[in-house]
Amino acid sequence: MIKRNEQGILIVVSGPSGCGKSTVDNLLIKKRKNIIMSVSDTTRPPRNGEVNGKDYNFITAKEFENNIKNDKYLEYAKVHANKYYGTPSKFVNNKLKEGIDVILEIDIEGARKIKEKRSDAVFIFIMPPSMEILKSRLVLRKTETKEQIVERFKTAYKEINEVSKYNYVIVNDNVDDSVNRMSSIIDSEKSRVDRIEEIYLGNEEEIIHEILMDLVIIVYKMFIICYIY
Repeated sequence: MIKRNEQGILIVVSGPSGCGKSTVDNLLIKKRKNIIMSVSDTTRPPRNGEVNGKDYNFITAKEFENNIKNDKYLEYAKVHANKYYGTPSKFVNNKLKEGIDVILEIDIEGARKIKEKRSDAVFIFIMPPSMEILKSRLVLRKTETKEQIVERFKTAYKEINEVSKYNYVIVNDNVDDSVNRMSSIIDSEKSRVDRIEEIYLGNEEEIIHEILMDLVIIVYKMFIICYIY
């Protein structure tokens, strides 16, 4: 008998802007049961269409800094225009205890901080098929200026150089294939020996007794069939 650890798996996903990681993550959530995306705290104002508590938890800088003092984040960073982003520890830990897998979609620096605190997490890097395709994706989505695209491209080279620090890499040349690969990775992780709490085989006498009883039942059934016919 095998008793598995029922706790969920923490899945850290990184990749350059434009590699398609958000698309892969969202489709994976639709494909699998008991898996969610972590909701980060941020001090930046909501963008059009964003919902508080779903896309982000929008809080004040003072609230965020108090949370830092009280060690309430798995990781956090101050980024563009001095805006904070952070992953709440309580939300993630509660979901994992409930047996729900949690995806953290964060940059390589955030992933490094998570690795220091949660060595049991699974780290997946999403790669674009090529830098040319990445460039065309950034241009076609028309959400950045030329200068911003150049900066994102420079950042992409730095991020890709960190891929060896991840457990898995997925080249996102086909979205459906990438979703299936990520799903297979999660299934494999759930079958790892170090995620099994207990293996009970029974003692030798019990096993032999069970085998003999099974044989007796089979022979009896065969006898009945022969007798009838």
